[in-house]
Amino acid sequence: MAAKGSTPAIEIVAGDHLVRISHPDRVYFPARSETKEDLARYYLAVEEGIVRALRDRPTMLHRFPTGVTGEKVHQKRVPRGAPDWLETVEIHFPRWNRTADELCVTEIGAVIWAVQMSTVEFHPWNSRRFDVERPDEWRIDLDPMPQAGFDRVRRTAHVAHEVLDELGITGYPKTSGGSGLHVYVRIEPEWGFQDVRRAALAFAREVERRAPEDVTTTWWRKDRDPHLVFVDYNQNTRDHTIAAAYSVRGNTGATVSTPFTWDELDDIEPRDCTIATVPARYAEKGDLTAGIDDETFRLDTLLDWAARDEREGAEDPPGAD
Repeated sequence: MAAKGSTPAIEIVAGDHLVRISHPDRVYFPARSETKEDLARYYLAVEEGIVRALRDRPTMLHRFPTGVTGEKVHQKRVPRGAPDWLETVEIHFPRWNRTADELCVTEIGAVIWAVQMSTVEFHPWNSRRFDVERPDEWRIDLDPMPQAGFDRVRRTAHVAHEVLDELGITGYPKTSGGSGLHVYVRIEPEWGFQDVRRAALAFAREVERRAPEDVTTTWWRKDRDPHLVFVDYNQNTRDHTIAAAYSVRGNTGATVSTPFTWDELDDIEPRDCTIATVPARYAEKGDLTAGIDDETFRLDTLLDWAARDEREGAEDPPGAD
């Protein structure tokens, strides 16, 4: 029996599973009074996309037990009592000499289970559980400094796209759900995290060379021009994660990290991509990341650039664990 004054739990069909959602009417996003149930229904609406983004990747959960204006919990470890059908992988963290069994989504049921556990954001690794130490995804994070307008982010993305095209590499852009943009590239799982980071840094430096009025690769935040866009290569370091494609973000407006096409770059408005609008967009356009696993790319040229930069005296910034 439900406690007095509370709304009874509901059950949601999620693939092959029936997932119980407690407190379905709890308001998670106060801007439009969207609830825990609304969050679950959103993820069901983008099922193929969110599962593709998370499939077989160790995933950190950002949980908000009382909604996004309350406490935020970063959870790596799947708790005891979780359903036996959830897939996990044991991750070792050398810094603390500890391990954690992290969630690896393989079906929509795992996503809705996580929502029941008050998860709003999904932050997957850029490697998969079959070979955790070798990433199969290179992430380009265009992170604007506090006084950089989104027009500057757009210009930086155009330059990044230009460099990718010259390399013969296909990148899949998405909004971050905040003020920046991300571009994801599938790569051959041949290199470790440090080499992927070196390649990402070489790419970032090339973007900076082409657009110095918009871009910085300066490591220390205090030393960066607050009007520029930081190309954050360090997101490719081991155990660094960013929100997945189709992940909701933990803000009052329930924005979504939303894939878009390069043709949409000059028109996409990240703040308009929310759990209220993305399901209709998804229904119309389908999953814009559907082809991301069809082709993988190599980092040889970028690693050659990295070696060149190092020969010419470029310093390796701190932070590569």
